[in-house]
Amino acid sequence: MQMNRRLFLLLTSTAPFVAPALAGQALAQTADAADRIYTGGPVITMTDTLPVAEALAVKDGRILAVGTRAEVEAAHGGPQTKVIDLGGKALLPGFIDPHSHYINSLLVANQAKVYPPPSGPGKDVDSIVAAIKAFAAAKSVPKGDLIVAYGYDDSVMPGGRLLNRDDLDAAFPDNPVRVDHVSMHGTVLNSLAMKKYGYSDQTATPPGGVIVRKEGTNEPFGLIMETAFLPVASVSEPMTPEQEIAASKAGQMLYAEAGITTAHEGATHLGPLQTMKRVSDAGANIIDIVAFPFITDLDPILTEIPQADWGSYHNRLKVGGVKITIDGSPQGRTAFFTTPYLQGGPAGEANWLGELTFPQDTVNAMVKRVYEMGVPLNLHANGDAAIDAFFTAHELAAAEDLTKDRGVTMIHAQFTRKDQIPKYVSYKIRPSYYTLHTYYFADTHIANRGPEQAAYISPMRDSIDAGLHPSNHTDFVVAPLDQMFVLWSAVNRIARSGAEIGPDQRVTPLEGLKAMTVWAAEQYGEQDSKGTLEPGKLADLVMLSDNPLDVDPMKIKDITVVETLKDGTTIYRAGS
Repeated sequence: MQMNRRLFLLLTSTAPFVAPALAGQALAQTADAADRIYTGGPVITMTDTLPVAEALAVKDGRILAVGTRAEVEAAHGGPQTKVIDLGGKALLPGFIDPHSHYINSLLVANQAKVYPPPSGPGKDVDSIVAAIKAFAAAKSVPKGDLIVAYGYDDSVMPGGRLLNRDDLDAAFPDNPVRVDHVSMHGTVLNSLAMKKYGYSDQTATPPGGVIVRKEGTNEPFGLIMETAFLPVASVSEPMTPEQEIAASKAGQMLYAEAGITTAHEGATHLGPLQTMKRVSDAGANIIDIVAFPFITDLDPILTEIPQADWGSYHNRLKVGGVKITIDGSPQGRTAFFTTPYLQGGPAGEANWLGELTFPQDTVNAMVKRVYEMGVPLNLHANGDAAIDAFFTAHELAAAEDLTKDRGVTMIHAQFTRKDQIPKYVSYKIRPSYYTLHTYYFADTHIANRGPEQAAYISPMRDSIDAGLHPSNHTDFVVAPLDQMFVLWSAVNRIARSGAEIGPDQRVTPLEGLKAMTVWAAEQYGEQDSKGTLEPGKLADLVMLSDNPLDVDPMKIKDITVVETLKDGTTIYRAGS
């Protein structure tokens, strides 16, 4: 019977050239024989003892051996062993996603992409509307159905001409339309979408929220952000079980194409978690997913998945801890700072500092509850005042032992001050930085915060020099899944304009890779099974077209993912 070609690819995981089974040498006993041996290119282990090896052996989904080609082949070559010639390509641990919003990957295939160039077509309001129209036509969206777009960046709109309700009403009179802000902290709705989600001129702006009103009226007119956005963010559009599985596989392939074998769901509400659990129960996941329930959904989620079931994978889904968001986005001017924004607030507020998502007393209580649960905490804080607010909460909740490792990761931590880094070290808080902002949003940050503060965003160099192991993330769908661009941004810190943004905070390519592999594994407490290429660990692997440790640093972004393997099985191969 002829084997299905797709199944054959998944089972064999071959690179461009496969040598025959080893012959003419002493073969290993069957128990020690590898399924595959990878050689012929640099094996970048992410370890300090053997940073680059010549060969790696895999058996039963785990790494069997790493070392010289002669040693590995002699010890682990067997009659059925396939020798995979890397052909000069680099083999690394599969990338571990420190922070993104995985659940959105299920949806973006059915959403219009309106990122600004170079990531998308949204250079101005007209371009955004045109892109959404083209999407709706291509998908044959019927009247009355919701149309969703993602990636709207108001900070780069020319002349300050921002997308508003009237633009969308004129273009889409028969459909509710939602255009999500690039920060994922807000959206622009047309009138039908406002009705769908319950916004009107009677809707009060909640504490920690922003509702931009039409001038001279109380009508919501443009951006709705932060706590005011929660009625939208917490709603999941219904899918059939078949649609959930299909969408999940499509979304996970976006990660696999980027070389990612462990994905992060960074602010999980009950509905999306139920979707992820159903897909997991069906055995449909192709990569590992770590979900962090949002603090406001914690009680119903604990009813759905008791805490006793957290912390370990069930069919490649793990509840990793709790997420608390305490401020907004700096590009959306909702992050909380100790000094005012130079351009005022998102609705024209003067002397605008931003604000906490929740009052300080509430943040204190939230942090205390998570610490008492004894589970990891992911804490979103962007502005320096928000970081101070978390330290205040930590000092109250952890008063009995401020320096105990509680598995806390500060997500983004972008506008960390130099004087805050010693507290990260002392309190054992891991920052997960976001160096993509040095490219995508540097000019906006300079306009909002000034050149000095903007230059110090995501201070990876100072953090590493202080002894920290920061991770580095995409925050997808805020930025595209592109791990080589993440690495490029950390190593080069170059803005869209070509300007250098804090060159003193550049890291080496090896440090940048560690922030997406071994240090990210530490963030999840999975360093014993992931993050480095060592015997006994999972054979989660990524093959790259070039060695990022050797190429011109400015060319790192041009490196491509050739193949991604999860547990030793190919889940993505370029061109197949």
